[in-house]
Amino acid sequence: PVPGSRSRTAVAGGLRMSSMQFSSVLPLEGKACVSPVRREGSASERLKVGDSSSIRHERASRRMCNGGRGPAATGAQCVLTSDASPADTLVLRTSFRRNYADPNEVAAVILGGGTGTQLFPLTSTRATPAVPIGGCYRLIDIPMSNCFNSGINKIFVMTQFNSASLNRHIHRTYLGGGINFTDGSVEVLAATQMPGEAAGWFRGTADAVRKFIWVLEDYYKNKSIEHILILSGDQLYRMDYMELVQKHVDDNADITLSCAPVGESRASEYGLVKFDSSGRVVQFSEKPKGDDLEAMKVDTSFLNFAIDDPAKYPYIASMGVYVFKRDVLLNLLKSRYAELHDFGSEILPRALHDHNVQAYVFTDYWEDIGTIRSFFDANMALCEQPPKFEFYDPKTPFFTSPRYLPPTKSDKCRIKEAIISHGCFLRECKIEHSIIGVRSRLNSGSELKNAMMMGADSYETEDEISRLMSEGKVPIGVGENTKIRWERLICTSETARIVRRR
Repeated sequence: PVPGSRSRTAVAGGLRMSSMQFSSVLPLEGKACVSPVRREGSASERLKVGDSSSIRHERASRRMCNGGRGPAATGAQCVLTSDASPADTLVLRTSFRRNYADPNEVAAVILGGGTGTQLFPLTSTRATPAVPIGGCYRLIDIPMSNCFNSGINKIFVMTQFNSASLNRHIHRTYLGGGINFTDGSVEVLAATQMPGEAAGWFRGTADAVRKFIWVLEDYYKNKSIEHILILSGDQLYRMDYMELVQKHVDDNADITLSCAPVGESRASEYGLVKFDSSGRVVQFSEKPKGDDLEAMKVDTSFLNFAIDDPAKYPYIASMGVYVFKRDVLLNLLKSRYAELHDFGSEILPRALHDHNVQAYVFTDYWEDIGTIRSFFDANMALCEQPPKFEFYDPKTPFFTSPRYLPPTKSDKCRIKEAIISHGCFLRECKIEHSIIGVRSRLNSGSELKNAMMMGADSYETEDEISRLMSEGKVPIGVGENTKIRWERLICTSETARIVRRR
């Protein structure tokens, strides 16, 4: 209270009380959170929460998207100026968080994916999470980096098909790449056969975790793990997983699903959910078609604070990102649903009837890299201005293998809206809206537009290039005066949509 200032009436938590006017910033630290609900009077500019409207916008979005459980932030600041009218009434709603999620109590399990047939030939010799993305990264770098940036450092990666490249990348990047672990670790769990088990590969996401449940249980004996975070290794997004885990704790949920709004065109590719006003999931349908798909439509107008046009996204899809209470996961996999093999199509639709399954709606950029088309579109989207997603963020960096490559060398090149990776040789070429992978070589007169150049695993010296050409063989790279361009023409026709690549 400032001596001499006028009195002001405030209502906090439903209790009306008389207080002095505040003319300085009062931090509300600790577990108490405050959010403005209603303000009576004309002096709307006299109350400020935080230091910018963007913060209010973000917190409002999170309150709406996270089931209305209250503000996601742990504190706020109020500025009440001395020129406020005595008739003004400020209504505050306070919320007190009983339990804070501790990242040291969270273990992450990253699934290495199946055969990856829809990404063939990119997966002909590598697992899906080992596929390059954005020039110099691998898909596995996304969940791994999100874990580190969220403070989660107890990570298991389950691998199966074509895992040599993935295992090598994990070792070089996260086991020998200079990332330090205080009380955590990264462990690769490769598919194996135990005595008494039937021969065969993992038969689904749940079966993969079940096969190594003994490893997790042994780990729990030495670590105080309370929550298990299940992640996919073939998606592109940036998420603070601890916000998801915090909502899981706040709701006292048995299972929490991270969900995202999706449009009509791709809704049938995902598991779709419906949830009530409290955020509890009441219906889950895996990849529905026809009438079943139509029945999963929801009113997404509650997302109007987070996305421009919610009407374009009439479905809520499961991202394949789950948080389980430790004991709930063990019970589901070992006892209750021991014969079921997949989380999305089998376990989750049944579990929501007997367990508290909550939804966490994620409204930032998210892309599931499940097909060649989605892979290509996601890479091209990185070249847009402004991009929907970008790897650069000094506070939450994405990690990848330290290749110790020299900077890219370019000579008389024209480059527009492109991403150029390390160690490339570019000579008198034109690059537009394209991604150039590591160790790429483009020679004089070559042009790339709307193209994804994967890069090379090794260099060829000038002598090797000359010898190959003298033998009539083709060296690695794009030769002189080569034009590579992708175009899509959509023709009006009663029979087909024509897509032409040139």
